[in-house]
Amino acid sequence: MKSLKVLAVALGLGCATAAHADDTIRIMAPVWTGFAPVLVAQDLGYFKDAHLSVDLKFSDERSDVMAAMAHGSIEMEMRALNEYQGRPRDGNTPGIIIGSIDRSLGGDGVIVDGSIHTVSDLKGRTVASESNIPGRLLLQMELHKHGMTLADLKMKEILTSDSVAVFADPSIAAVVTYQPFLQQILGISADRHPKELVSSADYPDYIVDVLVVRNDDLKASPDKYKRFLTALYKAVAYYRSNPEDFAKIAAPHFDLSPDDFKKSVVGSLEYTDLAQSRAYMGTPEKPGKIKEIFVTLMGLNIENGAASVRLDPAHSIDSSLIAALPAQ
Repeated sequence: MKSLKVLAVALGLGCATAAHADDTIRIMAPVWTGFAPVLVAQDLGYFKDAHLSVDLKFSDERSDVMAAMAHGSIEMEMRALNEYQGRPRDGNTPGIIIGSIDRSLGGDGVIVDGSIHTVSDLKGRTVASESNIPGRLLLQMELHKHGMTLADLKMKEILTSDSVAVFADPSIAAVVTYQPFLQQILGISADRHPKELVSSADYPDYIVDVLVVRNDDLKASPDKYKRFLTALYKAVAYYRSNPEDFAKIAAPHFDLSPDDFKKSVVGSLEYTDLAQSRAYMGTPEKPGKIKEIFVTLMGLNIENGAASVRLDPAHSIDSSLIAALPAQ
């Protein structure tokens, strides 16, 4: 998923101080402040209290994360639901979704120049975007409302980290991006009269970061992940009640000041608490909204070539653990 332009602190993948190997959860994820509750839970001792040793390593290279999962070097990854579905994942790729951690509420979007008033105005124009990022799906959903697809546009592949410079090119009608680049474009490209055409705030339940666990470890140690979820959502509850202190604890992990950390969160994302995640996931007998969204995003990913295999949500989502947790 998306990354902030900061230096990630590699926390290592070792076993650390866990008394038993089964108590260790090694995680890899992109650098994104949406994953801060894991770091805060660690710093506040919530994982230690749950008899867990949790190690998080940042990596923006999805191929490295998938390889680590396949080789058994990590037990968990965190990323956007649409990215989870992307190639080369197929029905045999390890990794099953057990919950959510945040949802984007404006952190992803499509920035256009002043000549564009509706998505229909983009027909035949050049749109710059990295493949398989959340904003690209937002663009697809908006296009579908007007009977259009990505084939109606001239798509230019870029790195999202280059989106600010790319938008300076007047031949580019729009860029698909995310924070902090989204706000930077709006702030420094005044000569192009930039504006946000569509954002994740328009589709609040679709761009969601999920917790993905290696299937074999989940089967062997389900209680470990129940304890993880309990501690994680305790950290989200801490954010709700102590946002200032949460920012002070989390900010150094991203090489940000507390104020800059807050700017990356407020108005851009929402940490999902236990109640929200349980409602989103549903139960094995009665799946929540995630099943419907999974199917919708899967279709869009197949359409735009980001995925080549249509995954079955029943085999990709396990709501049994979160459904069994007591309310906090």
